[in-house]
Amino acid sequence: MTSLARAIVALAPTKRRRLVWCAWWTGLPTVEEFRAPDAWGGGATSVAEAVRMAERAAGRPLELVDGPWAGAWRRVLAGQPPFPRRAGPRSTTAAPSAIDPHVVLGVAPTDSLAAIKAAFRVKVLAHHPDRGGDPAAFIAVKRAYDVLVRRRLARRPASS
Repeated sequence: MTSLARAIVALAPTKRRRLVWCAWWTGLPTVEEFRAPDAWGGGATSVAEAVRMAERAAGRPLELVDGPWAGAWRRVLAGQPPFPRRAGPRSTTAAPSAIDPHVVLGVAPTDSLAAIKAAFRVKVLAHHPDRGGDPAAFIAVKRAYDVLVRRRLARRPASS
């Protein structure tokens, strides 16, 4: 077994507020070719305890390092890649469509706010994902309703 001049230990938190530790002393991990730690363990409640556990397993002093190493090992154990590729910026919502909100809800432009609300309730029940409906249609109905309500409320005269 080869021993490096520099032996390291990295820590990562767990869901149960414990620490998992990973120690390398025969070769350092790299992002390009992540290598499994020479020893690893968990359950430590403090940084000092985790380092002691790692040093006991290594049989030598270890240098505590920051970085993604222990978290990468946790991902490998979960069957995921050690370092997930980051995609470019992604929109969290779809762009609103140019469809007339009156058509989406099935109401006339002259209908009252009460009629718009009633039509919204019917459409929402028909398209709600929890009831087997299409999520995209549900979102379109909700957006159409929001647009029409905003327009109606903007038209109301301010009460003094």
